[in-house]
Amino acid sequence: MELFGITGIEYVGYLASFMVLLSFTMKDVKRLRLVNMSGCVLFIIYGFLMPTLRIGLPIIIANAAILMVNIYYLIRPAKQ
Repeated sequence: MELFGITGIEYVGYLASFMVLLSFTMKDVKRLRLVNMSGCVLFIIYGFLMPTLRIGLPIIIANAAILMVNIYYLIRPAKQ
């Protein structure tokens, strides 16, 4: 599927990039992490949509790691 010469796979990548960019505008850390996590999930999907896993694997690994860091900081108890 193409719209304006851009494939559906490319739209997933653009949306992922937009979500990560949007997360950097957040002042609330919890919201920042949640928006960033959605960008990471989209990037992981984008990585799996690449023509071969060899091309997508660096994208998948990096964003899976960032996703785990975000999850860790969201669920850990706050320091008093």
